[in-house]
Amino acid sequence: MKICHVITRMIIGGAQENTLLSCRGAIEQGHDVTLLTGPTTGPEGKLLAAEKCPGLRIVEMPDLVRALSLKHDPAAYRAMKRFFRQEKFDVVHTHASKAGIIGRLAARRAGVPLVVHTIHGLAFHPFQKPLKNLIYITAEKIAAHFCDRIYAVAQAMIDQCLAHGIGYPELYQVVYSGMELDTFLNATRDPEQRKKLGLPDTAFVFATCARLFPEKGYEDFIPAAIRVAQKREDVYFLLIGSGIMEEQLKKQVSDAGFADRFVFAGLLPPKEVPAALAQSDALVHLSLHEGLPRAAVQELAESKPVIGYALDGTPEVVLDGKTGYLIAPRDLEAVEKAMLALAGDRVLASAMGKAGQDLVRNRFDWELMSDALLKDYAEKSCS
Repeated sequence: MKICHVITRMIIGGAQENTLLSCRGAIEQGHDVTLLTGPTTGPEGKLLAAEKCPGLRIVEMPDLVRALSLKHDPAAYRAMKRFFRQEKFDVVHTHASKAGIIGRLAARRAGVPLVVHTIHGLAFHPFQKPLKNLIYITAEKIAAHFCDRIYAVAQAMIDQCLAHGIGYPELYQVVYSGMELDTFLNATRDPEQRKKLGLPDTAFVFATCARLFPEKGYEDFIPAAIRVAQKREDVYFLLIGSGIMEEQLKKQVSDAGFADRFVFAGLLPPKEVPAALAQSDALVHLSLHEGLPRAAVQELAESKPVIGYALDGTPEVVLDGKTGYLIAPRDLEAVEKAMLALAGDRVLASAMGKAGQDLVRNRFDWELMSDALLKDYAEKSCS
């Protein structure tokens, strides 16, 4: 098959890693694959500079930008429609909301035989302004009519779409977001790396692994973590990622007198993340909207428990009291309580981590994801 994957930008992020692995899987099965992307700018890094995919054709489209734009969006639609007509793809597979809305319309209008889309996380959610939600819900309703299949990285995404009248049940299929899971399953704690990071060997370390941006949970994580730091001198915090909030967060912990207990590791290449997470004892992920957080799966794969908000796909891997703790959104007192419970009982934390590893081990490997997508492409093409 001749396949085109479409996404607005290839930053270092979960949706982008998913997309690149989907491309890789198709190439390794002998398919002709193109990745169509917009410009990659900003502090989130460039995935294509860190990860190579031999055989992948990459096409950058200047008008395919992330933000809503009355200037760029119509131009991107016209450019994509021309491109799809010229290339005569068998499959166009769009990713995330913006590229998914414009790309699906352009692909269908260009006569592409099979048009599919992956929801990595919904652009509408309870913590956003109603008008913006209305715009995205309306656009998603329209785009659903222009595709043959919608994949979702969690069942929760499907349930939310159907609740808002987007598509119909048979249009959807869960395909869990794949990753190179072996690197996490086999990652081990390294005293030398802990020392290099400034983490005492006896410390209980809570990690975060997300861009330092609004709505990624740091507005809640930092206050809760400071309260935990005030009560336990053996608890440290490892923040993996960078972004526009970095200086603000550093000032918060410094003003509280705990600058030495918070380690800002910065933006790491994807291949370095497994080893960095292995130096932690648990993960805290308080994002207010997410498809299914890859960092949670990765920490569980390393046999470490996760504390997360009971939102979106998180409850599909964070089983409350079994693989970690699920917290009601914005309940900082409950977050603090959960962190203290894990830090105060390493046997409990270990047991939860082991249960989490058993849960994700055979569900999130990238080759399973790729095989599921290619199988569905073939079946939909023949139907």
